[in-house]
Amino acid sequence: MTIQNDVRDGDSRPLHHAKSEAPEVMYVPRYTGVQRVNHWITAILFTLLTLSGLAMFTPYLFSLTGLFGGGQATRAVHPWFGVALAISFLFLFVRFWRLNIPNKDDVEWSKKIGDVVTNREDRLPELGKYNAGQKGVFWGQTALIGVMFVTGLVIWNTYFGGLTSIETQRWALLAHSLAAVIAIAIIVVHVYAGIWVRGTGRAMVRGTVTGGWAYRHHRKWFRQMAGGPARRGSVDKRGS
Repeated sequence: MTIQNDVRDGDSRPLHHAKSEAPEVMYVPRYTGVQRVNHWITAILFTLLTLSGLAMFTPYLFSLTGLFGGGQATRAVHPWFGVALAISFLFLFVRFWRLNIPNKDDVEWSKKIGDVVTNREDRLPELGKYNAGQKGVFWGQTALIGVMFVTGLVIWNTYFGGLTSIETQRWALLAHSLAAVIAIAIIVVHVYAGIWVRGTGRAMVRGTVTGGWAYRHHRKWFRQMAGGPARRGSVDKRGS
């Protein structure tokens, strides 16, 4: 099998095989080390924002402020977490936005969401690096983080409190809270999907997926990585 690089992803690592006496397992590079670090920094910042935001959202969760040194400290660090998240996510956006542009395959995939849920992969269209659900998470979080960043600046009284009216700040706070709730819900689904689809988590931990996983879930992308038509006999199905 001829090996090519995934030019769009900037990943120059070749496909490789695990050394084992058992049937060889092909591993396909999916994310570089820099991309994974960027992803995990973003994930950690989002978690910190969620915890500190919930601590201020309702008195029932005020005890979470203890994680950040108390109520005043939580109010002080929360917006800075937001600034850091916006910067980190911006790097992710620059790296991946082209790969997340919707296409006709996504429309067909969405029409067969029932087959997706029941794992009938043979009925689904061949996909590139991301499916419609993953693209939805990407663009949804892009919009929501943008809303939270802008509204967060409006309600950041320490630096911008005098620039807008109280009424504007109230509307901004409402929009900020709604965007945060939706963003948290999307991330919960995102994490669940990563656990539900076996073998997915490996991509963001080790940077590779098995050939079986790539062939089953993102066959078009796998063919691009392999440099030609993928055949069922050429990949290990244990990774699917």
